[in-house]
Amino acid sequence: MISLSAGLVLLFFTVGLFAGTIDAIAGGGGLISLPLLIGVGMPAPIALGTSKFQGCVGTFVATHNYFKNKLISFHILIKGLLFGFIGATAGALTAQVMDAVILEKILPLLMLGIFLYTLFTPKLGLLDKKERMKESIFYPLFGFLLGFYDGFLGPGTGSFWVIALVFFLGYNLSKATAYTKVFNLKSNVIAIAWFMLGHNIDYRIAFIMGCGQFIGGKIGSQLVILNGATFVRPVFLTMVLFAIVVMFCKSYVPMGEVNKIVNLVGMVPMLVLCIIAVVSLATVLWVRQNNRLG
Repeated sequence: MISLSAGLVLLFFTVGLFAGTIDAIAGGGGLISLPLLIGVGMPAPIALGTSKFQGCVGTFVATHNYFKNKLISFHILIKGLLFGFIGATAGALTAQVMDAVILEKILPLLMLGIFLYTLFTPKLGLLDKKERMKESIFYPLFGFLLGFYDGFLGPGTGSFWVIALVFFLGYNLSKATAYTKVFNLKSNVIAIAWFMLGHNIDYRIAFIMGCGQFIGGKIGSQLVILNGATFVRPVFLTMVLFAIVVMFCKSYVPMGEVNKIVNLVGMVPMLVLCIIAVVSLATVLWVRQNNRLG
């Protein structure tokens, strides 16, 4: 069991706050929280369960805030949630008998496609557009497909939801982000139930990070509500690029080499550098976007 010093408590809370804020805006909070938990010596299954638990707090707060401000209509989502549950179950069962190595190799390339398409389509998702597919078809179809993927592998599911909602239903990025939170919440609740049954959650650290997530989820969702799609777009691009780097390292760089770099730099400095990089890149993209639109 990890001994909690005042410094670690502050670190867990701060990372939860930042991850919750970023996740509420564009997803990807787990890319920030999970490496920290593994880096402080937590076994991988417990780190994953703890990360899911604390992340669920921020996702719930963000979802509630989006619903309260009428960015979400739950009667539209019912079929997507139902078929998402079926798909996630099927994906989880398939993962027990089928190797995901090939998909893991392809995934960074798919995410790169999303990044480049969004980057070079400057007005993508800034305004609502005409739908390319009826909601009555889209939600059952993509609910099952992305639910299956989430159960089978998982990384990047939120980004796939956002780009699918923008491209096929014509949602602006603010609305797409709000709807994506509901599907993320569904997946997290299902996952947490299994982690709880397996006793793979450190509730002390989950509570500390969850307090940060509670505040971050509120801050991030409120920023989206107040600033709209033009604010979401640069953060979304940043987190997709961050996810590509993480997935590429996981799939193509030997884990021993990654560990050498982390040990050389240190987990906390590495995390601080990542946060600075995320904030800096999001700021650059935001300024670039405003110059184009202005």
